[in-house]
Amino acid sequence: MAKDTEKLIRQLSLISYLMAERRPVTALEIRRDVEGYSGMNEDAFARRFYADRAELESLGIQLTVEKPVDGVAEQENYSLRPENFHLPPIAFSDEELASLQTALSLLDGEFAYAEPLRLALQQITWGRPSPLQTPDQAGLALGVRGNAGGHELSQRLAKVETAIFRNKTITFDYYTMARDETGARKVDPYHLLFQGGQFYLLGHSHERGALRVFRLSRIRGKVAYATKAEHDFKKPADFDPRTYSNRAEWQYGDVVDTAEVWIGGRIAWQVERHFGRFGEVRPADEGDGAIVFSTPYASDRQLAAWVLRLGEHARVLGPPALRDVIDERIELLARRHDGDALEHAPVVLGNGAAGAAVEADTGSARRETAIRPERFARLVTLASILIHAGRAGERLVVADVLERLQISEQELAEDINVLNVVNFGGGSYVLYAEVLADGTIEVDPEPYSDNFDRPARLLPVEAKALIAAIDLIGDHLPEGALTPARQKIVEALGHDPMEQGLQVARSGADDADIARTMSEAIVAHRLVRIVYYKSNEDEFSERTLEPYALTNGREGWYVATFDPNKDDVRHFRLDRIKEVEVLEQTFVPRPEVDAAAAVDGWLTTGEVEASHTARLWVSPERARWLREERPVAEELADGAIVVEWPYKGTDYLVRTVLQEAGDAAVLEPAEARRAVAQAVARLR
Repeated sequence: MAKDTEKLIRQLSLISYLMAERRPVTALEIRRDVEGYSGMNEDAFARRFYADRAELESLGIQLTVEKPVDGVAEQENYSLRPENFHLPPIAFSDEELASLQTALSLLDGEFAYAEPLRLALQQITWGRPSPLQTPDQAGLALGVRGNAGGHELSQRLAKVETAIFRNKTITFDYYTMARDETGARKVDPYHLLFQGGQFYLLGHSHERGALRVFRLSRIRGKVAYATKAEHDFKKPADFDPRTYSNRAEWQYGDVVDTAEVWIGGRIAWQVERHFGRFGEVRPADEGDGAIVFSTPYASDRQLAAWVLRLGEHARVLGPPALRDVIDERIELLARRHDGDALEHAPVVLGNGAAGAAVEADTGSARRETAIRPERFARLVTLASILIHAGRAGERLVVADVLERLQISEQELAEDINVLNVVNFGGGSYVLYAEVLADGTIEVDPEPYSDNFDRPARLLPVEAKALIAAIDLIGDHLPEGALTPARQKIVEALGHDPMEQGLQVARSGADDADIARTMSEAIVAHRLVRIVYYKSNEDEFSERTLEPYALTNGREGWYVATFDPNKDDVRHFRLDRIKEVEVLEQTFVPRPEVDAAAAVDGWLTTGEVEASHTARLWVSPERARWLREERPVAEELADGAIVVEWPYKGTDYLVRTVLQEAGDAAVLEPAEARRAVAQAVARLR
């Protein structure tokens, strides 16, 4: 029998024995009565029992230890309170349960934590309709589902997740974009962050002697443990992952200074609403609705890019060094768009597509799940399912169990064999289950099997999967009740799982209030009137729309609508909706409108259907970043690249190039090149 299987039998039997005895027991009794310990000598038992206790505690299952007055360790008494193993009942409303069911249906097969999410929903919805039998929901579609993104990335994520859980130091080779070099890293992993469709690792870098952020897609090769020790480090008590999930792009790294940026009244509402949390806002002296936005920054280049994207509606007031950077960037843009052509280095033979660093292989998410739940969690869930069926006198269909737990027939057979050996001590077993030839499972539960007849506490990875799924969807579910459900789950667990290794960062292009209002209109089939800021054209438009679904994509959250005036489906970014009003007038949903049609298209890829394609020159300094985002059309001899950029409107392309802060220039078409030059002239 494999060592891991022996360990699981010991741990499950220990839990069952302690809860069946309902009294404190000694180590000698445990050694004598619990399956897996009886054949050990004293030293082996002491080592195994200590290791099993430590592992159960790391899973959130805390044994109570009563020390004798005289301090003799052999006379310690051990017990397990039922509340330390069983999950407290959670009184979900029907709306909350439906929301949780929908969360799984939307994420299953794509979410990196899909399998532990399934187990978690089995546990928290115990006794209620199966969360796998999900209702159809047409009001939400996801283009970003938290997928790990291919075989290699999935393997890295799983290894990092395990290392965080076990406090194990890891080693890997890492490509540093800023220095354009790959080097060895030794890191104490503290936390995972999912932001902008990417997974990031927060951890203590031994090379730097400080906390650093590593993007998983830039790790090269395999992730390995640095030692064979059980644990290598202890996470600092003052580590707070929320600090890193609530930063603007210009705040990644050590703060250099605080910028003061004047924002014109035309877009002040948008900056204050969506960027105000990254600094402080005060009214400008003009009194025309303009504001001054003060924000700490670590990267002057990133802040310059954001300011330039806003065009004439933003200018830097200080500090002087940042003003100089902005002026230099504007002059660089002007030089690179002076005249009808840009001189650049010769093209290297062949194109640069093969040099892209992005790992885009998505593979089969179902066959290649990034995070597998601990087998311990699977076993206690299966035990509950089997005992419940046995008590009800029902046979289980093998195919149904395989689907519910997402395991193979061989894994099911192995798990049942393990559970058939788990006992209360003295030969009293928890259950006996048998897979019959007709494809069903017959279960004979033992008298004390009620120890496993209630759902167990969520293990760390299950709890993380559950809360991460809720946070990924947020307040965007029609008739949704994920926020109150999240609060109930946290209260039942006694802690917020986001503090235990994974955090989903809030999307920048979002608006919770707008989302809730749109959700109400979607459910009621009522028209909405919106005032929408078209940033590319720098104008406001008023629309009356039929809202069909909220969708997310690479750039944030959108509402998918049918615009009767355009006689077509239109998507509007939530962060650009200045005002929304739900009208009394209702509409009949059009069967030809597929609000989720764009999910596997531009929402996921970021490439809209375009009537034009521009060729952009990208500087050697910026080329490495663009390789991760865009196909490379040509490699140039000096390290610069040429990329093809689809676009619909010239204004969009102009603002895109301004945001590159001089590190990109339009080669063609000529009219787009001239449009950038004119925009730069206005900035000067």
